[in-house]
Amino acid sequence: MRRTAVTFAGLAAVTAALVGGCGGASGPAAPAPLPTSGAAAPPCPGVDRPAAAAPPTTVGGTPENTPEAARLSQAVGAQGRGAFADVYGSHVTDRPPGRVALCVTDLARGRKLLEAARKADPAVDPGRADLYLSRYTRRALNAARDRLTADRGRPQFPLYSFSAASDASGIVVTSTAEGVASKELKTHLEQLTGGIPVTVERGDPVTPAVGDPSASAGDPAP
Repeated sequence: MRRTAVTFAGLAAVTAALVGGCGGASGPAAPAPLPTSGAAAPPCPGVDRPAAAAPPTTVGGTPENTPEAARLSQAVGAQGRGAFADVYGSHVTDRPPGRVALCVTDLARGRKLLEAARKADPAVDPGRADLYLSRYTRRALNAARDRLTADRGRPQFPLYSFSAASDASGIVVTSTAEGVASKELKTHLEQLTGGIPVTVERGDPVTPAVGDPSASAGDPAP
């Protein structure tokens, strides 16, 4: 009788283990963990630095983003333009392929942003995001850009375009070769931005589209 009891007990243990294993295999997969928020996060890479891989995928011979990264990128961008505009700097899709580089001024809030993105779209995988530190928020850079485009006391060099740097480190302005070489121009522009760095690059005039009010405004389009 004792042997029979031991045998039954052993069978019960094996059966429980098999049932537990089967349940774990058939259950829904847990979402990937969010990126850690350590203090050693690297600076925002932007899109100008060379990527380590070829275009992630192609459709009809045209380079395309991977679907997983593209969907996460859309969810992240929506949160960055909304409730998390106070920390969102920029993000880069498929850097590296299948992942999203998210640049924020505060890493803890960046993790909250990713949680909000998953809540808004449960199909995205925040575990595909990598957190980076950005120097400025996109909101601050856009405000600085608007101050530049509204300036009517322009120096002698024409200014062709104004945009936030892709790594959220400042503002990029295009001008003539003489404008690029002018320290006075750079100083003037950074006074307008309130100290946010301005990089002046060689560019060409922007030709307004037909019917665009800026075509007759007498000032280069931003």
